[in-house]
Amino acid sequence: MFTRLRRSAVVRLPWMRRTLFAAALAASVAVPLSGSEVPAPAPVRASWGSAEGRYAAVREGILAAGRTAAEHEQAHRAEALRGMASPGRRFLFFDGRDGGRAAEVFGDLAGAERVAVVVPGSDTGLDTYGRLYADALALHRQLGEQVAVVAWLGYRTPGTLDAALLTTGRADEAVPHLQAFVRELGAARVSLLCHSYGAVVCGRAAAGLGAVAGIVLYGAPGTGTDVPLRTSAPVWAARGRADWIAQVPHVRLRLPFLTLGLGLDPVSPSSGARVFAAGDGGHSDYLRPGSLFLRNVAGIVSGAAPDA
Repeated sequence: MFTRLRRSAVVRLPWMRRTLFAAALAASVAVPLSGSEVPAPAPVRASWGSAEGRYAAVREGILAAGRTAAEHEQAHRAEALRGMASPGRRFLFFDGRDGGRAAEVFGDLAGAERVAVVVPGSDTGLDTYGRLYADALALHRQLGEQVAVVAWLGYRTPGTLDAALLTTGRADEAVPHLQAFVRELGAARVSLLCHSYGAVVCGRAAAGLGAVAGIVLYGAPGTGTDVPLRTSAPVWAARGRADWIAQVPHVRLRLPFLTLGLGLDPVSPSSGARVFAAGDGGHSDYLRPGSLFLRNVAGIVSGAAPDA
């Protein structure tokens, strides 16, 4: 959609149409925030005309969700949603159910020649969204205005103590959503930056992503596969020297009803990935401002070679 949008005139959303969309979006989040057991309708994603119209419609839905949270004395959630709806912040979609889903844009998505999509790992949701926000913001500042960054919380992430973290199940649920999102952006200009369990998501999705500009796996417990990723895109991998994820066993154990384990270590020679330096940081330090990894990954997204 956004590739086409850059070549077309901006279309203004009629006031009534935008209002109806906001009401539908609010309905999709109001019930889950209220604690009711009544199932909520599926969220609506705007796809009309201009990017600014889409951002405005989704923002109205987030504001409505924040009011509902406040009415039900969910102060922490209400405060977080008010922050997400602050002027200047822009979201392509939002869903308050089941931990939350959102995609936030940093920079001019319609005009950017390159786009970096950050795919987060476990324990990421609306209540912990600040970590993903800080990472995406630091990346955008490092890249500059010529590259747009999207923080893509488009799937139900597993918890750190969740048994789902030991399988590719949540990643497989995420695959069609990530593939569709990349197609909408225009795959050839998209680089995927996949952290922790997010690397499993990207690994499982790789074969159906099309001709993306690149895939970066960092702080990864595995690639989600037993063989190198099936993609024509360059695959990069990095791990900080203090990252505890290095201790995770890289095996896949096939049992009668499920397979345990997350596949190849992406920084091992058998993965086929191009390994680059990540510095001395730990598992949550990769996109910290000033880090070696941040400088190197910004170079990859921009088309330059990182340090070996």
